[in-house]
Amino acid sequence: MRRCAIVVALALFGAQASAACPPAGDMRALKSAQWVVDDPAARQVLALGMLDCLADPDPVLRDDIGFESLQTWMRTDKLDPATVRTVRTILLGRLQTPDARGFAQPFAALGLAEVARRDRRQAFLTTDERAELVRAACAYLAGLRDYRGFDPREGWRHGVAHGADLMLQLSLNALLDKAAHQAMLAAIGSQVVAAGAHFYIYGEGERLMAPVFYLARRDTLSAAEWDAWLARVIGATATPPERTQAPLARRHNLLGFLLPLYASLSESEDTAQRARLLPVVQKWLKRLG
Repeated sequence: MRRCAIVVALALFGAQASAACPPAGDMRALKSAQWVVDDPAARQVLALGMLDCLADPDPVLRDDIGFESLQTWMRTDKLDPATVRTVRTILLGRLQTPDARGFAQPFAALGLAEVARRDRRQAFLTTDERAELVRAACAYLAGLRDYRGFDPREGWRHGVAHGADLMLQLSLNALLDKAAHQAMLAAIGSQVVAAGAHFYIYGEGERLMAPVFYLARRDTLSAAEWDAWLARVIGATATPPERTQAPLARRHNLLGFLLPLYASLSESEDTAQRARLLPVVQKWLKRLG
């Protein structure tokens, strides 16, 4: 019975490939079947149809159908490079398009994180395509001012965290150079202290920390350069007047980033990584008091 439902779902989808989310057919059957689609051609078409779900206001369609299916197919190498390139093109455009509802851009960033993961595990992007992805990721994260996280009815937006997830996958790519790393760190650093006295409460500091941790495993930046970067991050926002929320938010967010970074570095077995960054983090934590 489940197999029949899947066949019907794919047949209907093939006839209505331009339909918005959800693609025609019973997506719950496909989810129950762990997104197994035996026909490779049908799978490619279905994957592109799922992209509309990444912008849907329904959290079930967005998270449990759209993103879960794409992540499963990408992480099991079920999508052809040409399909992944098309995913990249569509989501890059979405990442750079105004998004008042606040779902399309964060989930475009999350989808692009899967594209970046595929590329860093087995390179398929050109140098220019990879550089374009870095530029778009940096522009998106640095420009974010929508700090909405979780809503009981609407689910997650989480733009900062999803932007950081994209940075994480890029930070692990051995083909990126010092210039790319510096651009990424500038974008990450711009969000450690959120604009508008906003308090991070959904683990954003830990997500921003992760790409920084892995970039410190590369030898592209010296200890002195790391120190200068953290000085800019911590001094980027002048200490606001007392008797406002701003200094409290600033300290809260800085500690939410620095403390997990300190803990991760302390436990790292990479001695060169620890030597580059751990003393710098310790110094700035002491200065914060």
